Amino acid sequence: MSELLVFTFDNETDAARMRDTLVGMQKQHIIQLEDAAVVVRDQDGKVKVKQATSLAGAGALGGAFWGMLIGLLFWAPWLGLAIGAVTGAIAGKMSDVGVDDKFIKEVGDSIEPGNSALFLLVVDATPDKVLEGLDGFSPTIYQTSLSEEDEARLRASFGQEEHFADEEIAHLEDLRDQGILTDEEFEAKKAQLTG
Repeated sequence: MSELLVFTFDNETDAARMRDTLVGMQKQHIIQLEDAAVVVRDQDGKVKVKQATSLAGAGALGGAFWGMLIGLLFWAPWLGLAIGAVTGAIAGKMSDVGVDDKFIKEVGDSIEPGNSALFLLVVDATPDKVLEGLDGFSPTIYQTSLSEEDEARLRASFGQEEHFADEEIAHLEDLRDQGILTDEEFEAKKAQLTG
């Protein structure tokens, strides 16, 4: 069973610092990370996502998973009711893989402008050594457990990232054509999906 953990910080730098610390712990076999992404919401409210590339298992879920989860956290509230059904469908897909609405809402509400967050999929850890190594960080922590069945669905849903990205880009094009997204918003979201 894996754990999906989100560490939120009240500044823009600590999420990346914690990620680097955890990558060091992984090299020492203190923790086994399957995937990770750092999210920074700058003072203007713009969201930047950087998926870890230095992890042995990094990219297992890929940009499609992180893009969908982070999209639910930040973009869905801004798009309003016009795409409520789409947002509901995406939320349903996340719920199907063990990430429920309450978790999404709590995390989304916690990452304000000027904040950052570290999203982790943790396979295994030595908790006392991890806690010792993270002394000095003061995040708010959100956690949801993924059963083996949830993990299998997650990999099946998001392992075919290229197909998903193509579908999502087509959907974003429709939203742009309807005037719901600007060209700039479309390009930013497309770039995030395609890495």
